[in-house]
Amino acid sequence: MTPVDGWLGLSQNRYSPGVRELCCREASGSSFRRACEDLARVGQIQVTHETMRMIVEAEGQQALQQQRAGTLGPDWSVADCISQQDDRSCVITGADGVKVPLVTEQEKAKRRKRARTHRKGYRGRCRIRRGSDQRYKEFKILTFYDPSRRHQYAVGTSGNHQVLGRLMRREGKKLQLDQADVAYSVSDGADWIRHQYRDKLPMLKANILDYYHLREHVIKASQAVFGLDNPQAKNWRQQITGIVLEQGPVEALEHITSLHKILRAGGKRKALEDLIGYIGQHLDMLDYPRFRQANYQIGSGPTEAFCKTLTSRLKGPGMRWDKVHAEALMALASVRSSGLWQLYWVAQRQNVA
Repeated sequence: MTPVDGWLGLSQNRYSPGVRELCCREASGSSFRRACEDLARVGQIQVTHETMRMIVEAEGQQALQQQRAGTLGPDWSVADCISQQDDRSCVITGADGVKVPLVTEQEKAKRRKRARTHRKGYRGRCRIRRGSDQRYKEFKILTFYDPSRRHQYAVGTSGNHQVLGRLMRREGKKLQLDQADVAYSVSDGADWIRHQYRDKLPMLKANILDYYHLREHVIKASQAVFGLDNPQAKNWRQQITGIVLEQGPVEALEHITSLHKILRAGGKRKALEDLIGYIGQHLDMLDYPRFRQANYQIGSGPTEAFCKTLTSRLKGPGMRWDKVHAEALMALASVRSSGLWQLYWVAQRQNVA
């Protein structure tokens, strides 16, 4: 218990909100063992690393339940995102998938065997969750932010694309996205992302392909055609990306097709065919001249940043997680990265009081 908790009369629970918050803070950037050491040094609070794990994972579960119930979410709406330049509200959204390391069923079996060996004669029961069928699973991240990034919100899920679609609709409703003067998405253009945006958030003015994903595909094709260190590869890449930015994808396809016609090497032709197919699949997302004229952003940097901050604690060296605990830790990271940390813990203290 921290001194402040005693003054506030919050000591009736075994672990007060103040202690729980400190545990969550310390464990957000390091292992539970290291967090225990830091907590003892900084706050003179002694807990075991297993107690630390219990506190943090339970708090994450609570944050996740509040997110799902709608009692925890963005503390801003489109009305707060009005630009001083044109007096219009604007909100941008993004989505992406990120791989998270999970404990496999085989690893679970080894852990259970070790536990039985160390606790011989123990007759109690504990809840045993099944392990994952694969070492890595894709978690999905959803973000909302305004052009200035003063208002940002992100949430994650271990569910599939349909679960993320429901998140889009739920969080979009909280933000009153249908009342925005301008709302659009910027993403890597994955089929599941495009489908969910069109189905769940039809009020979006545009669904934009992240420029740097396009650029990566053009670079790959240029290196296959001209060679890795050939100056022609760089010149051709700059030419094609410049055409897409200034004139649009159709004009870029014409230039790529012209080069394809004069090539004879099968590998080079295949590289250009792949690029042609990629651009053709995303034509409506590559109208960069129109997007730039409307002052739309064409980079998904904020979403990429949230993918790192929401999963950094899950992807440390040697870390393996149960899916339920990984999602709980990601919920806590969402609270902190979205600027809701103070509000969340004030509510915890009020609930105790």
